[in-house]
Amino acid sequence: MSTDSGATIFADKALLPDGWAKNVAVTLDLDGRISAIDRDASPAGGRVGILLPAPSNLHSHAFQRAMAGMSERRGAEVRDSFWTWRQIMFRFLDALTPDDVEAIAAFVQMEMLEAGYAAVGEFHYLHHQPGGSPYDNLAEMSDRIMAATAETGIGLTHLPVLYQYGGCDKQTLAHGQIRFGNDFERFQKLHDMAAGSLKSLPGDAVIGVAPHSLRAVDEAGLASAVALAGNRPLHMHLAEQVAEVDEVVAAKGKRPVDWLLANHDVSQNWCLIHCTQMTPDETTGLAATGAVAGLCPITESSLGDGIFDGVRYLENAGRIGIGSDSNIQISLSEELRTLEYSQRLRDKCRASVATREKSTGRVLFENVASGSAQAVGRDAGSIAIGQRADLVALDGNAIDLDGREGDEILDAFIFAGDDRMVSDVWSAGRHVVQGGIHVKGDAIRDKYRATMASLRDRL
Repeated sequence: MSTDSGATIFADKALLPDGWAKNVAVTLDLDGRISAIDRDASPAGGRVGILLPAPSNLHSHAFQRAMAGMSERRGAEVRDSFWTWRQIMFRFLDALTPDDVEAIAAFVQMEMLEAGYAAVGEFHYLHHQPGGSPYDNLAEMSDRIMAATAETGIGLTHLPVLYQYGGCDKQTLAHGQIRFGNDFERFQKLHDMAAGSLKSLPGDAVIGVAPHSLRAVDEAGLASAVALAGNRPLHMHLAEQVAEVDEVVAAKGKRPVDWLLANHDVSQNWCLIHCTQMTPDETTGLAATGAVAGLCPITESSLGDGIFDGVRYLENAGRIGIGSDSNIQISLSEELRTLEYSQRLRDKCRASVATREKSTGRVLFENVASGSAQAVGRDAGSIAIGQRADLVALDGNAIDLDGREGDEILDAFIFAGDDRMVSDVWSAGRHVVQGGIHVKGDAIRDKYRATMASLRDRL
């Protein structure tokens, strides 16, 4: 999918780093970067209503999109939880083939683009065949994610996951986890092969490293993963569930965030996913590192994880971004709305993150756009010269935007409207969504429907 190089996008209104502007012309260069920005310009090129920096979706498990809506019945347990949901997920993934994963990944990436995301961080741990034997091509499943990416045109940060054990006690991986497992030597080979395959994608594609969690890697494995990452994106699940915290405390004598900050130089290339179980001191300590807290509010609500302390984190200059994790619903506006409403419900307040200068929607959107770009290693997150042209346009004729100016545009998008307002999306200059629809949407949807029909016969 080629870059819309040399194109000029004319926006009636645009959110620039120094605030809102009218009649803005944004020019793209051959590399899919922004080469010029002209204010008070005359209409030229492709015209849109409202132009915004497009966030990245920093945390996805693509294959889980196909099981959305399949885990809402009460199980045998007295009370369902993340852990009972996980058993359903393990049973589901045993049926998945490489062809299935490619079709599902393409579909969810298309949905992300149509929702207004320009890129995705794929936290990829489904590596092997059912039963745990590697494919002849050790990176087969990573290659399928990349094949989907080539089809959809989304910006990809591929994050192969190191998964060694079934718990802090180094228990052997159970049946449902066996497709994830590698010792570090084999993981490094898989990672290097995936990095080689990534070269087939456009130049904005990125490779990172993802030690799964403190439960799933030992201290030597985590140290090796950190060394392998270097300055590239390093993502890890952290402090998501009460039972997880208790397990880490029993094994290491410290809570997960406390242990990590005491034992590693956590810095700006780190993205810690969820962090819904943090004390106030842990919250301020993690914020001070410059790392991104990767929040997945819809999934965290679905799984009953808990509420991230977003107000305190932002008050301490913490960096945040959002992801869709289990992909139960792909919605940029709903992730932002759920994040804000969780703070209001906990603190019994309104406009929890707003400042005197910026509205709730503006604070959320700008922080997520810049923080998610940092997390996935993209030069993006703002409409500025030299940045990747990761852009999203809203339909200026949407009824909920009628007469709205300035920050009210974002407030209406997040709290009154939804992703149906998205009219166009560019990923590193690739104009992949036009008129609210992905340019290859029909073919991608048809393939997904066929895949799901086949899966239902096998489950």
